[in-house]
Amino acid sequence: MREKRVYTFGNGKAEGKADMRNLLGGKGANLAEMNLIGVPVPPGFTITTDVCNEYFEKGKSDVVAILKEDVERSVKHIETLMNSKFGDSANPLLVSVRSGARASMPGMMDTILNLGLNDDVVVGLAKKTGNERFAYDSYRRFVQMYGDVVMGLKPVNKEDIDPFEEIIQQVKAQRGIKLDNEMTTEELKQLVSLFKKAIKERTGQDFPNNPMDQLWGAICSVFDSWMNDRAILYRKMEGIPSEWGTAVSVMAMVFGNMGNTSATGVCFSRDAATGENIFNGEYLVNAQGEDVVAGIRTPQQITKEGSLRWAKQQDINEDIRSSKYPSMEEAMPEIFGQLNALQEKLEKHYHDMQDMEFTVQEGKLWFLQTRNGKRTGPAMVKIAMDLLYEGQIDEKTALGRCEPNKLDELLHPVFDKTALKQAKVLTRGLPASPGAACGQIVFFADDAEKWHADGHQVIMVRIETSPEDLAGMSAAEGILTARGGMTSHAAVVARGMGKCCVSGAGAINVDYKVRSVEIDGVILKEGDYISLNGSTGEVYLGQVNTKPAEVTGDFAELMKLCDKYTRLVVRTNADTPHDAEVARNFGAVGIGLCRTEHMFFENEKIKAMREMILSDTLEGRKKALSKLLPYQKQDFYGILKAMDGFPVNIRLLDPPLHEFVPHDLKGQEEMAKEMGVSVQKIQQRVNSLSEHNPMLGHRGCRLGNTYPEITEMQTMAILSAAIQLKKEGFDPHPEIMVPLIGIVNEFDLQEKVIRETAANLFKEEGIELPFRVGTMIEIPRAALTADYIAKNAEYFSFGTNDLTQMTYGYSRDDIASFLPVYLDKKILNVDPFQVLDQKGVGELIKIAVEKGRKTRPNLTCGICGEHGGEPSSVKFCNRVGLNYVSCSPFRVPIARLAAAQGAIEG
Repeated sequence: MREKRVYTFGNGKAEGKADMRNLLGGKGANLAEMNLIGVPVPPGFTITTDVCNEYFEKGKSDVVAILKEDVERSVKHIETLMNSKFGDSANPLLVSVRSGARASMPGMMDTILNLGLNDDVVVGLAKKTGNERFAYDSYRRFVQMYGDVVMGLKPVNKEDIDPFEEIIQQVKAQRGIKLDNEMTTEELKQLVSLFKKAIKERTGQDFPNNPMDQLWGAICSVFDSWMNDRAILYRKMEGIPSEWGTAVSVMAMVFGNMGNTSATGVCFSRDAATGENIFNGEYLVNAQGEDVVAGIRTPQQITKEGSLRWAKQQDINEDIRSSKYPSMEEAMPEIFGQLNALQEKLEKHYHDMQDMEFTVQEGKLWFLQTRNGKRTGPAMVKIAMDLLYEGQIDEKTALGRCEPNKLDELLHPVFDKTALKQAKVLTRGLPASPGAACGQIVFFADDAEKWHADGHQVIMVRIETSPEDLAGMSAAEGILTARGGMTSHAAVVARGMGKCCVSGAGAINVDYKVRSVEIDGVILKEGDYISLNGSTGEVYLGQVNTKPAEVTGDFAELMKLCDKYTRLVVRTNADTPHDAEVARNFGAVGIGLCRTEHMFFENEKIKAMREMILSDTLEGRKKALSKLLPYQKQDFYGILKAMDGFPVNIRLLDPPLHEFVPHDLKGQEEMAKEMGVSVQKIQQRVNSLSEHNPMLGHRGCRLGNTYPEITEMQTMAILSAAIQLKKEGFDPHPEIMVPLIGIVNEFDLQEKVIRETAANLFKEEGIELPFRVGTMIEIPRAALTADYIAKNAEYFSFGTNDLTQMTYGYSRDDIASFLPVYLDKKILNVDPFQVLDQKGVGELIKIAVEKGRKTRPNLTCGICGEHGGEPSSVKFCNRVGLNYVSCSPFRVPIARLAAAQGAIEG
């Protein structure tokens, strides 16, 4: 049986359905599904994502030959249902060609509308519709879009405007008009001629007249766009595999630009920025879909409520609003009623917030797309919890609907209310994506990337954004645009990224040539500071202070839901009482890694630490350690108190000693004076500590076994702090962790020192308290001999940073020199220091857990490397039976959600 590559839909029937999104892409699957549930959709067909992979494997000509028969038959299917003929000048059929991957990638790939027009067909379209202006408006749009997407006519320099837009401005300037829809039929004909001339002059190619040639050019261009720079970047940002490919959907054109009874728009069943259960969206009368999302014309609101809110933000009074900017609910009440009923139907069918595109052609409503809408982190949580409360989804589905990494957006800073009162408001736009952003103005995407790489916080200011701006938008703190509504490219992409965005700020005048923006008489240049409030649409002069966000409401309820299902608990990596308190407020139930070396770098501490290291006698080291003891005790006292009632896992000194000694002459002279020895002696000692490969040298448990007095001091400090807290009525749970063991004897010797020191201290203090001694598994040999180590070790903590380093043989400090090449060549799919390698490093963890628990069935196992806050790694830890993961404080909510999802997924 021949492989099926093309699936048709139309007239309430479809060969595909919603659960075929992997094959038909999200757009193609949903077009089929809408047909099946009675939503009006123009007929068409979808070429599968598998063909996209064939396209890049076999090449354009082979795939066109393979598809030729199926595509021609599918075009006839559309002709039959639309009672018109593709390429016919008497009764013409026009089509649109759209991309559609299985994961939503808004604006990243290409779309072409009005395909099938030429000099003969446009005359026939004008006669058929009795609307010559509409016909030539569609023709000039087609030539512009095809010339850009397929034939590659784009600006030469970044400061230049789009070559087609430049021509449009020239034609409008001849008559002194501002809007595209004010152009006459003759002016539209003039545009077609000028566009074709520009294409020929700049590309050397004639614009194709044969509609079938146009169709193949468009189909191939959509496949090509899967591998354009912006799509590749977006996939990397979103973790979308390149082998998924894109489908291509070809649909009969329906026209929103046929006059005042026609329109086009985008709508959402709920607010994509806040998550509120409010139907909202934007539309334009006598326009086509690209006009709305491209931001060229600022659209009107669909609902009256939305229109009133928009007018208030723009300082437009009600009389002007109702006459010049009526909502669809007011201007087209019957169509609005149909649209409202269908959006409710679609949300209930998919049980999720829907992002929909529609066209009204001479009073008839058509749906062109529906998909689960992109949303901000706060909206994601609210929508999931609201759908749960409404009974549309269950608890497990609500947890699964939330993407762990997007929770980070709920922890972003917000503007301090006191600072806001004093801030100067420059202008207002639309609150397209919430949050607070401060930064220096830049005007171009590549500058935003460069400034960000140099350590600057930037706000990207544009007339409007396009998909080519993706990398700059990712690097910026926020985005400000002069044009575009809540459904423009800038708004939709910013919400998906969790970036603050103010769009459609009409008072700003951007001059790319001189790199400045004028806002109501105030001129700001590149590098000047502004602040954006994406929740209100306000733009402020200069920097406005921010404060940490609070975790309340739906977010708190989501976290409670996580606790109901999770098995794996979440601790934090914290070295200070402040970090411990932050993490505890986020729901951490202990500390999985407290790094003692981070405590030695303050003034008096570093002097005592250096004295200990630079001493060449036991007596000298003990003298220095006695100075460090009270400092260490105070540090541990604060951390144990902040995490009262929960376990605190404290790692003994780990880094090589050379990291603490002075390598500059001034520091060496200071230590010589402090210790009463010569500078030469200090320099000799510093030089003796130098190692060729310090990460594999004298560090970790090797320090404690060489200088047991260090372990004695740290044990004294930890346990004496815990004793003091217990006397004060607190409930400390200290855990002492021996780092970097590879041989069981290394652990056993350290454990002996710890236990003896503890026994002496308890006897001296007349009080005992429980504590545990465990080890960090970060060397492959330790994982492979875990059954021996577990005889005395009471817990394992997997240090996956070093375990990854030693398993791969990659230095985590030097991997950047070859990682980009490895990722490009697919030698590696991800950075193994960011995402846990489950097959290699993960297998070592699995072996260590199994072997350790054979010896000690109740062995506690956790992970404390950077992977402890990465969702897929957390889910792996759940599968292999770890008791906890530990991560940085601001990753705690992310790990909690991932742990709950891991428990549900099994």
